[in-house]
Amino acid sequence: MDENTRIQEEIYSKSLRCGRRTYFFDVRSTKAEDYYLTITESKRYFNEDGSAYYKKHKIYLYKEDFKDFTENLNEITDYIIKEKGEEIISDTPRKQSDSEDSSKENMTKGDNKDQSKFTDVNFEDI
Repeated sequence: MDENTRIQEEIYSKSLRCGRRTYFFDVRSTKAEDYYLTITESKRYFNEDGSAYYKKHKIYLYKEDFKDFTENLNEITDYIIKEKGEEIISDTPRKQSDSEDSSKENMTKGDNKDQSKFTDVNFEDI
């Protein structure tokens, strides 16, 4: 194996199932052999033929950000519980707003202006 090839080993992993979503918390290692956290949300959807497929979203969190991240997460979750309580108000999926519908429609028609706000980053180089 050359120096550009890297095997991503699992150092430590936990998962949390929440309805159609599963959250994966994975400890990974940088090239310098320090650790960082990836949080992946995987959500199950169904095709018209009934077969399942998954959409995944990933966050990379590094040690230097743990304290601030945790403080902000705790603050915002405490705020939500204080304002709305712990009771689930509705399990019904929300209807997309007209602006979300038209935004998705434009993106499927080839209008990628919303996608230009994002930058591709290759985290394999870490």
